[in-house]
Amino acid sequence: MTFTPTKYKLMNCATGRIFEDAGWTLSDPECETPAMVRAVYENRKFEIRDDLDGFYRFAQWLPVKRTLKHSHAPVTYKSKGLGHYLGLENLYITFSGYFPEIGACMETCSFKETEAYSVCARLPEKHDRILVVASAGNTARAFAKVCSDNNIPLLLSVPEDNMGALWFHRPLNDCVKIIAAPAGCDYFDAIVLADKVCQSDRFMAEGGAKNIARRDGMGTTLLSAVEVTGRIPDAYFQAIGSGTGTIAVWENNLRLIEDGRFGTHKMRLYPSQNAPFTIMYDSWKAGSRALVHLSAEDARRQASEIKAKVLSNRKPPYSLAGGLFDALSDAGGNIYKVTNSEIDEWKARFKELEGIDIYSAASVAVASLSHAVAEKAVGNEEVIMLNITGGGESLTKEHHDVVYARPDMVIDTFLPAEQIIRDVERLF
Repeated sequence: MTFTPTKYKLMNCATGRIFEDAGWTLSDPECETPAMVRAVYENRKFEIRDDLDGFYRFAQWLPVKRTLKHSHAPVTYKSKGLGHYLGLENLYITFSGYFPEIGACMETCSFKETEAYSVCARLPEKHDRILVVASAGNTARAFAKVCSDNNIPLLLSVPEDNMGALWFHRPLNDCVKIIAAPAGCDYFDAIVLADKVCQSDRFMAEGGAKNIARRDGMGTTLLSAVEVTGRIPDAYFQAIGSGTGTIAVWENNLRLIEDGRFGTHKMRLYPSQNAPFTIMYDSWKAGSRALVHLSAEDARRQASEIKAKVLSNRKPPYSLAGGLFDALSDAGGNIYKVTNSEIDEWKARFKELEGIDIYSAASVAVASLSHAVAEKAVGNEEVIMLNITGGGESLTKEHHDVVYARPDMVIDTFLPAEQIIRDVERLF
């Protein structure tokens, strides 16, 4: 079946200017203020594409030019065990991972697949540049899997210390190459490495939070929940490293309000961080749009101390127009922080109550929900969406053999861009 590309335009979140997408537009070329651009879809109604499989059932609100193989969508179900334990009558869990019992079959066990299947499908089928993605782990695994399965050239930049997160059901296609920032480096160092590579026209930056495809891919978690509940939830919980997923569901909430059939309210947002790496928590509690100061030395130390390593972005899209500060200010809610010991406690409890293992980051979200219940920030009859952003790794490793990727090259981040580019180009 021939896929018709989704029709949309872009809106500058600072000025409201509507303009055409040049194909991979990440910001408004006519605006000097740091700002997100948001997709404005021609179809203002939330409609499921039953003629498409997996993730692309939500293609009406995805900026995609094609569909890719082997995608899966998040699965939403009404909680019994955890909901009863917390005294919540309408707790809905949106699960992204591997849990065949409920129909969840994401091979990489992470909702980062929603980003990868959207971003890579925004690319035209024939393009001559190499996509570059920097990641602390889960995003790299998702993009590697999607690009490997669909023969899309990809360069991943990851911290060497996080290579243990790059496991797969089968060896990667040769179109995927991996460079690593040396031991002791963090996610920000991987970004620095990627940025240097992207000074070459042969490579193209994926764009991170500024890429509408990444955000709208993540926003399918809310669409999954609304398909099941028939309405916009009252409150939303998710652990955050960059806050992009929370921004994404806020944007889809606004689209659903415009549709009008699922409610006219904004769900309160309750993102959470893993202490001591709490730059957004600290900034929000200070009432500050600007991020509080966090030195590179302190950031690395804090990142080394947290269990949820993927929640360690020290340059998140918090302050810019359309970012997390604006989302929280508009929708209401709060940011929570969760300790390592709480992660262990709620990871075990979730497995006991819901029957599946979850990642540390997802456990942060569960723990934050318990905080909100204790504080009576949520009502026991409210419709609550808990975004479990990853789980089922233990189960998938029982069901499948896995192989671990190794970096093709470990590169010192202090090397000049010209040398890094020259060495990386040889990989392709």
